[in-house]
Amino acid sequence: MAEQSQIARVVEKAVAQVLESHLPQLQRELTEVVLKEVPPGTTTPANNGAEDLLKAISLIHGGTTQKEILRALLECTGPYCGRAALFVMKAGAANGWQGRAFDNNDDVKDFALDVTAEAPSQVLQNRTAVNSHIADMDPQFISRFGAPSHDQILLLPLRLKDKIAALVYADGGMDGGGPVDTAALELLVAATSAWLEVASLRKQAAKEGTADSAGESAPVPVQTVSSYSDPFAGRAPKHTMAAAAAAESAEPVVAAVSGAAAAAAPARDAFAQMSPEDAEIHRKAQRFARLLTDEIKLYNQAKVAEGRKHKDVYDRLKEDIEKSRATYAKRYGNTAAAKGDYFNNEVIRSLAEDDATLMGPNFRR
Repeated sequence: MAEQSQIARVVEKAVAQVLESHLPQLQRELTEVVLKEVPPGTTTPANNGAEDLLKAISLIHGGTTQKEILRALLECTGPYCGRAALFVMKAGAANGWQGRAFDNNDDVKDFALDVTAEAPSQVLQNRTAVNSHIADMDPQFISRFGAPSHDQILLLPLRLKDKIAALVYADGGMDGGGPVDTAALELLVAATSAWLEVASLRKQAAKEGTADSAGESAPVPVQTVSSYSDPFAGRAPKHTMAAAAAAESAEPVVAAVSGAAAAAAPARDAFAQMSPEDAEIHRKAQRFARLLTDEIKLYNQAKVAEGRKHKDVYDRLKEDIEKSRATYAKRYGNTAAAKGDYFNNEVIRSLAEDDATLMGPNFRR
């Protein structure tokens, strides 16, 4: 058992190093994918089109923490709208996190957006951007911060782990600004979503590589839903502090990386009847399977989307899935975790949204 643990530590560190070395290439690929989606003629001469978008995406990708990435997103909206704000989705509520170009940006931090208003409700229901009129926005928001000069507001969903983690608001400003550049802002939000997932995997891989550094006697703590990689955990809006104190354990983390965290909670019960040594191996196997499948998804988002649509995810990603399966089996196939179907479970969770039928008839478990 001691020899296996030593080997596991070496392999985990190697995985973290490999993922770290892939980040520059992944950054370039994400930038190229986003720029390919720029529709011709949708950007204005004032912002030099794709060139300025490339610079903006590079700034977003320059963030090393989730907070840095989100702040960069808000700053990069400058050439494409007058004002911008980000609202965090938690427990069905949208709470202000940060604003840009408002008379008092700090006021945005304590604002609870009414998600039942027409525009926010459409975004949450349809999971797509809504380009609408002032009348469709939360009237309390307009009353407090003022109506933009141009009768246009834009709300975009920032999606992470297939869930809406936040809403990004944009308008033309109150000083006679023109219409919002919807296409550019959608691209920036999409680039931010992708890079936040990379940051999440990077952090998870680093933890995998250092989890055993404290020695065999120190158990690796299971990540909890309330604290795992929450980019907004450091600051709670004043109007939610009392409620958060009363129900902290029930509050879901921002979807930034909630998929991995949420899966950890029920895993503790599943492993409770095992010996501490076996339970730890099962947890590590589950985390490793999650890391492998999430990486497949990040590198093949277009194939995943098409595969879900046509219910043939496995056929489109067979080579990547089988390579990762072999990697997983080599590491955990002869351990106590071999009887757990963790790799296949994570493949279905990450690539098929927990719907095995989307994998297609050729997928084997």
